[in-house]
Amino acid sequence: MQRPPFPRIPAGFPTHVKVVEVGPRDGLQNERQHVPTSIKVDLINRLGRSGLSAIESASFVSPKWVPQMADGHAVMQNIDRVPGITYSALTPNMKGFEGAMQAGVDEVVIFGAASEAFSNRNINCSIQESIQRFEPVALAAKAAGMRLRASVSCALGCPYQGEVRPAAVRDVVARFANLGCDEIDIADTIGVGTPRQVQEVMDAAASAFRLDRLAGHFHDTYGQALANILASLEVGVSTFHSSVAGLGGCPYAAGATGNVATEDLIYLLHGLGIETGIKLDTLVEAGAFISDALGRPNASRVGRALLAKHTNLCGTSD
Repeated sequence: MQRPPFPRIPAGFPTHVKVVEVGPRDGLQNERQHVPTSIKVDLINRLGRSGLSAIESASFVSPKWVPQMADGHAVMQNIDRVPGITYSALTPNMKGFEGAMQAGVDEVVIFGAASEAFSNRNINCSIQESIQRFEPVALAAKAAGMRLRASVSCALGCPYQGEVRPAAVRDVVARFANLGCDEIDIADTIGVGTPRQVQEVMDAAASAFRLDRLAGHFHDTYGQALANILASLEVGVSTFHSSVAGLGGCPYAAGATGNVATEDLIYLLHGLGIETGIKLDTLVEAGAFISDALGRPNASRVGRALLAKHTNLCGTSD
């Protein structure tokens, strides 16, 4: 029997996956060293040339709490806008929303935890109170015709209370759905999730919101991010967040690493035959750029491997 062409998308998997790049916001906000506005702008422009359709670019929060994101307006005003790319920003309140509007953001992002302990330690209020605070932002975004996205943090574990039940995740997803969110992210903020657990949580979330509008946001603290993405693909999730060069972390969870590296995610998806519209080589170059700018090792294994391969080929070409 003749073998089918390789790669063939596994049965039940999506044929196309949307990748949301979160490095410029979720990644860089955790850097202790000051990252100049020009570096952020250059990074976003490089990512924009890779074929990505969504880039989380800024955060309009109090500079007192997140000084790294104080230049959100300048960043958004100086990037080269690529048609077809959604440039989003985190907006925790109406002041942040107004700043995002003035900066020309395409999508605003609100957030809430699936853990009561995390919500109280992080923003000093209950889950219900936190989501009520976002009602004015959601209404304003819908009135302005803007996309509204929500992120459910600690959906697979909490640094303070430990286990988080799938029912708790479903409850938060339902609350965000009632606010009119266009997309909802299921986030493993501290990277403790495992494949079976991920599928249970995704199934629970899908009982309260459309599966094709759910996204997986996985940190790689325990090395499970790619396995969790594969498990999510098996149940039909077709949107994932990632961070170029594996930038990021969580200031509220000791030892938590960055999001899964975008380069590693794209290598996996392309290996499965899944379309992304993204050029891996361009992503690798962007990851090398920001790693050099920060003076730190590139956390993407695929990025390091392809850069080494390129160096070896160039070194033997004379």
